[in-house]
Amino acid sequence: MFAVLKTGGKQYKVQSGDVLRVEKLAAEAGETVQFNEILMLDGQVGAPIVDGAAVQATVIDQIKGDKVIHFVKRRRKHGSQRTKGHRQQLTLLRVTEILASGGAETGVKAAIGAGSVAGAPAAEPKAAKAKAPKAAEAAPAAGDDLKKLPGVGPAMEKKLHEAGVTRFAQIAAWTDEQVAAMDTRLGLKGKIENDGWVALAKDLAGKA
Repeated sequence: MFAVLKTGGKQYKVQSGDVLRVEKLAAEAGETVQFNEILMLDGQVGAPIVDGAAVQATVIDQIKGDKVIHFVKRRRKHGSQRTKGHRQQLTLLRVTEILASGGAETGVKAAIGAGSVAGAPAAEPKAAKAKAPKAAEAAPAAGDDLKKLPGVGPAMEKKLHEAGVTRFAQIAAWTDEQVAAMDTRLGLKGKIENDGWVALAKDLAGKA
């Protein structure tokens, strides 16, 4: 018997005994988890899932995938380049059982992604949305839209305002020492230099 399950936005065709790597799950090594989104079971196609079907698996370990190198080069106006490395967090599983029915009655812990907000109170997302307008209202009425700089969102713009920075002309005039000091103060870990804030601010200041 085989099944096609869905997890982490991907689909996997599995049989009992298969070992597979999936996007990180909220589970410890040795735990048994159950996948309830079964798209196909031995040729039976779900609509969109097969009712009552499930796949159970045992967590072998939490691992990291192969390192992926990401190179970014900005030719126009900035001339900056940056190399990033990333290793995706994964969960290593062994499929133990494929259930054709009764998946909802097993009581086995559902396989949920480590970054999932499933089960969180419904009021929390609404509260988060309610805060956004307040952050915008807190920004000074006079000043440039600093969110045009790479990586600057409402929260970072607010920090810049609190540091007394409201215009591109101020950033354009920063010396290397001032860049280093502001980088440390905002906890940006070299982002100001890597993203070419000073060069871009000079260009934006001329357009303001």
